[in-house]
Amino acid sequence: MIQRIFSTKGNTMTSFANPNAAAAASTATTRGDTGSRGAPASVRDVTIAFSSYTAVQDVSLDIYPGEFVCLLGPSGCGKSTLLSTLAGFVPVVSGDVTVDGRAPDKVGVERGMVFQSTDVLFEWLSVRENIAFGPRVRKLPTSRQTELVEEYLALVGLKHAADRLPSQLSGGMRQRVQVARVLANEPRIVLMDEPFGALDAQTREVMQYEIERIWRDRGCTVVFVTHDIEEAIRLADRIVVMTAGPAAGIKSVREVHLPRPRQLDDPAAIALRRDLQQEISKEVSKSLRAQGADEEVLA
Repeated sequence: MIQRIFSTKGNTMTSFANPNAAAAASTATTRGDTGSRGAPASVRDVTIAFSSYTAVQDVSLDIYPGEFVCLLGPSGCGKSTLLSTLAGFVPVVSGDVTVDGRAPDKVGVERGMVFQSTDVLFEWLSVRENIAFGPRVRKLPTSRQTELVEEYLALVGLKHAADRLPSQLSGGMRQRVQVARVLANEPRIVLMDEPFGALDAQTREVMQYEIERIWRDRGCTVVFVTHDIEEAIRLADRIVVMTAGPAAGIKSVREVHLPRPRQLDDPAAIALRRDLQQEISKEVSKSLRAQGADEEVLA
């Protein structure tokens, strides 16, 4: 078992387990093993700023191969900024970031990014052609391109819609196309920026189960940004709670040892939700006070 190391100023590490601890331990997903197809990532004393505005300050975090990590926090806490740095989109002011042992200083196929908006799909291409785009750009042999497209069409349950255009799909189906297009590049780490935020509640829940199934099947590392506490509990091996910005940091890290698929009415899940809600509420109140909110409103 790899020792889990986490460090940042003022953080806490908590482990949440099912009351039936032995059963939970036997059924919970084990991550960080050497057989995983996923890539590790490391953030060391990282500060990210935009001109005079400091978005993230002095953050350190280790992410292990095949792990599913959720970044959770209120709006404006730097979750997406940190994710964009892992993707290679946003440089750091200080500190070090590595993905699979290398600095993500440019976009690479080993890192796949799934956005909240499905506007990134090519509207003039069919579902099949969207998924084939990455393998084609990589100039893989035609037989391999076809193999990957068919594999991921099946994995996301869209073989029946392979020849439709994105405009002919529902929101959930469009998001599945985006996930399949990213996975067809065979990334070792998948970065997901509130990918289900624009979906209705029922579709969102279905997609949560789908992404968990795909993650378990593929074995890649996933870093998933969300402001939804229940979503984080349902999906994460670890939940990283961020403080309110500016100069956001990491408030706590929660290891979630609940059996999968997760049941949100499990007593341990209910307790975890309560604690996370309290943590985030404090950060929201702190942010509002900094903006001059009336104390009577915050009471």
